[in-house]
Amino acid sequence: MTYELDSNAVAEFLSDNPHFFEEHSELLARVKLTSPLAGRAVSLQERQMEVLRDKIKSHELRLAELLRIAQENDAITQKFLLWTRSLLLARNDVDMPHTLVTGLQTIFSVPHVTLRIWGVAEEFSHTWFAAPVSDDAKIFCHGLTAPYCGPNQDFEAATWLEDTESVKSIAMLPLRVGGAPEAFGLLVLGSPDPDRFGSEMATDYLSKIAEIASASMNCLLA
Repeated sequence: MTYELDSNAVAEFLSDNPHFFEEHSELLARVKLTSPLAGRAVSLQERQMEVLRDKIKSHELRLAELLRIAQENDAITQKFLLWTRSLLLARNDVDMPHTLVTGLQTIFSVPHVTLRIWGVAEEFSHTWFAAPVSDDAKIFCHGLTAPYCGPNQDFEAATWLEDTESVKSIAMLPLRVGGAPEAFGLLVLGSPDPDRFGSEMATDYLSKIAEIASASMNCLLA
């Protein structure tokens, strides 16, 4: 009587007997497998080497990707440091908004940047950043729990930017004191590139920009 083992039984046997091929080393050269790379039958040893080479290649690609991400994150961190430093070096409060805007334009390479602040102290009431803002725009800003990113859909805030017609994508960052429910201002970023501020983009860094901007603009409030 002959007994036929199915593949699962063989796999289980080899798993339970890891020293099998050490005891029967001649089988390594005799067992033939089809190689998807070589397109021919190869020995078990050759196939194992192919699998290992493929794993090493995958690890190398993953490592290269992690290095690229680390380099990008480091570059962004350096930009944040430069921008924050420029805010700390601003000569006085009224210079702060201009320093904030120009820093985003030059350091972060954002083509169009502006902001509006309401509820400013009397001495700042006639400045460009305290220009009138409609109640609708304020309500929209209060409702933003995170930066808005997407196409320019004729938002009022987009009209605050220079060359509004060229702005195809926009990011609007509400400015708040800590966790206050209502915002005291809005930072607006615009780009002629429709994909620069896409609706699917992550907003982690934009949220950090909003936090820093909020802290630095807080000194202008009444």
